[in-house]
Amino acid sequence: MDSKLWTRRALSTCLCVAILATYSMVTLAFSGKVAGELTVFGANTNGEAPYVMVNGEAAHSGRSIISSSIVTTPDNAGAVINLGKLGKIELAPNSTFVLSFNNNAISGDLTAGKLTVLGSATAVNVKTADGGSVDLNAGESATATGAKAQTSGGSGKGWWIFAAVLVGAGAAIIWAATQDNDVQIGGGGTVVSPVR
Repeated sequence: MDSKLWTRRALSTCLCVAILATYSMVTLAFSGKVAGELTVFGANTNGEAPYVMVNGEAAHSGRSIISSSIVTTPDNAGAVINLGKLGKIELAPNSTFVLSFNNNAISGDLTAGKLTVLGSATAVNVKTADGGSVDLNAGESATATGAKAQTSGGSGKGWWIFAAVLVGAGAAIIWAATQDNDVQIGGGGTVVSPVR
């Protein structure tokens, strides 16, 4: 009976060591590279799901994107690359972008088309085909020719509407504070009792 107990203990110990070794190898094999997720939008003429090219291969929505990937969009589809806390960028149709990123920043080379930053913790540095470099914040776009445009919040209409509402509310508060607020109790009005 004592030999069965020692056999069980030895077998359990070996099993525990094997599990520990397996899990530690998985952890050691993790590269630590940040990866993004690709979302493709648009439509194909034959009814198939739209796709873009990533490093020369057709890629559909849901594909992982790593740093140094070359993303090329056809004329009927665009792509959004979600890099988690780093931000999101959008490539318009007919664009080519060599994406570079690490744990802190996004950058890359835009050789054709248009890129828009949908959201980013830091400015996205984009090198354009004409040799220039632009830093884009959320809502800004750049083309391969180096033109930079602000796509959202550029008109300022939202700011003026907010300011007008704020000034109007302030004027109403000042007017209400300067009015005579004396209330006379038992004045000349007729009081009707609900109980007879």
